[in-house]
Amino acid sequence: MAQGTEGTSDARSAAHAQPPTATDAVTPIPAHVEPRAGDPLVLGSGARVVTSTDPQAVAIAVLVAGRMERASDRSIAVVHEDDGSPGAVVLRLADAAAVGLPPGTDAGLAQEAYRLEVTDRSVVLTAVAGAGLLNAARTLQQLAEPGEAPGTWLVARQLVVDVPRFAWRGLCLDVARHFFGVDVLRRVVDVMASLKLNVLHLHLTDDQGWRIDVPSRPELADVSGKTAVGDDPGGFYTAQDWTQLLAYAESRHITVVPEIDLPGHVNAALHAVGELTPGGRPARAYTGIDVGFSRLHADLPATRPFLRDVLGDVAAMTPGPWVHIGGDEVLTMEPAEYRTLVRAAVEELAAAGKTVVGWQEIASALDGAEGDGPGRAALEEALAGAIVQYWDEREGAEEVTRAADQGARVILSPATRVYLDMRYDAATPVGLDWAGHVEVRDSYDWEPLEVLPGVPADRVLGVEAALWTETVRTAEDLFLLLLPRLAAVAEVAWSPAARRDWEAFRRRLPRQTRRWTEEGYTWYPSPQVPWSH
Repeated sequence: MAQGTEGTSDARSAAHAQPPTATDAVTPIPAHVEPRAGDPLVLGSGARVVTSTDPQAVAIAVLVAGRMERASDRSIAVVHEDDGSPGAVVLRLADAAAVGLPPGTDAGLAQEAYRLEVTDRSVVLTAVAGAGLLNAARTLQQLAEPGEAPGTWLVARQLVVDVPRFAWRGLCLDVARHFFGVDVLRRVVDVMASLKLNVLHLHLTDDQGWRIDVPSRPELADVSGKTAVGDDPGGFYTAQDWTQLLAYAESRHITVVPEIDLPGHVNAALHAVGELTPGGRPARAYTGIDVGFSRLHADLPATRPFLRDVLGDVAAMTPGPWVHIGGDEVLTMEPAEYRTLVRAAVEELAAAGKTVVGWQEIASALDGAEGDGPGRAALEEALAGAIVQYWDEREGAEEVTRAADQGARVILSPATRVYLDMRYDAATPVGLDWAGHVEVRDSYDWEPLEVLPGVPADRVLGVEAALWTETVRTAEDLFLLLLPRLAAVAEVAWSPAARRDWEAFRRRLPRQTRRWTEEGYTWYPSPQVPWSH
C-alpha cells in the first residue's frame, strides 16, 4: 500500500481498476468474504493510519504505517483523531460481537480473529486483540492493488470476517544440523507472519551441534556450538541474540518454542560434557547425518543435574508457555529407561512453569505418575497436559490416540505432507526423500482430522510444518524448500475445511510469489501451479 498523487488522478485510477476480493487474493483464504458493490477504496495522497491510544493498537498501527511508507517513500501519519476524509486505514479494538464472531467462538482463537470492512472512503480493521489486528493488516496488504496513477493503491469494497481453524499453526526449523543466524530467522518470521502462522519451533540441539548458550553450562555452546553437518561452520545464539529474536517474533505475534532434544540426539551434549558418558570421557564430535546412536544414561549421577540446569535455564530465558523436549528416535534404550528420562524432563519443566511438547514417541511415557511423594500430583498434571507431536505415519498412532484419551493434546506434522525438507521431485537440488517427494499439492490437499481418526477434534491443537537441515546449507536452500509449500500448510492450518480448494489455491499462489520475489526470497516454481495465469 502506498501514498499516491493528487485527488483527480486517484479518482481516475479507481474508475478503471477492478481490484480483487479476498476470495481471489488472500492466502490463507478467509472464513467469510462478502463482496460489496461500488467503487473501490483509493489509498492515495490522503492515506493515513487512525487508531486509539491502546498500546496494542498503536504497535500494529506503527507496523502498518511503516509498510505503507516503504512502498511509497513518503511519511504516513499515525493519528488518534481523524476528520473522516477519504483514505483512512482505521484500527479498532472491540469485543467478539463487534468483530462478528459467532457466540461460543473459542476465546483463544478469538484473539487472532478480525473483521475488515472496506468502503469507498476507508478500511476499518476491527479485532479483539493485537494479534487479530495484525492478521487484518496482513489481509489488507494482500488485497491492495496498484492503481493507474503512480503511488496509488486500490482495495475492493468488501466485508471479511475471519478466524483461524487451529490455535497452533507452526513451523519447526532445525538449526542444529546447520546453523542459521538471527538475521535469517527474522526473515523466516516475516514470511510466517505474512501467512498468519503463529509458532516458530526451533530445534536447537542434536548430535551435530548445540545452538543456545545457557548460563549454567557454558561449555555446551563453547564446545558444541562450533560443529555442524559436513564440518560446515557452526554457531550459536547468545543470550542477547535469543532475547532479540524473541522480541522480534513477539512483535509479530509469533511464539518461539525452544527444543532441547533428549534423551537421544544428544551427541553434541556428550561431546561437551564428558560426565554424561559411562566412561566419563567426552564423545567425539559427530558431523554425519545418521540418527539413533546417542543417548543419555538415567543411572549416571550427572544426568539429572544436567536436565535440571539446561531445561531450567531455557525455561527462564523463554517467556512463552512451551518447551519442546524432542524424545524421538532413541533406538538404543530400553522402554523403562526412556520413560524415566522423559518423565524427569517433564518434571523439571513443570517445576519451571512450562508445558512440555514432544515428538510422538513421548506418548509412551505419559500414562500416570507413580509413587505417593509430594510432587506426584504436579507430575500427574504435567503428564496429562503434555502436547504430543505426531510425525511418523508408519507407527505410533495407537500410542498418540491413547495419550489424547488421557488428556494430551496433539500437533499434526505428518511427514508425507508437511516435512518440507523432502524434495519436491527427483531433480530438486537440495533435500531428502525418505518420506517420498512432497509437492505443493501434497502439502495442501489433506484433512488434518483424518490423520488420526481416533483422536477427537477437540484434542487436536494444530498443524506444524518441519524443515530439517541435514542438506540445507544456505538461506537460499532454506527458502527454496519452504516456499511455496509453507503457504499451503498455512491455509490448511488457518482456513475452514469447507473453504479450501486446490484449484482456487493454485490460482491465488502467484500473488504470494510476486511478493516473495520483490523481497528477495528464493522459491520453487512448481509445475503444479499456473504461474503465468
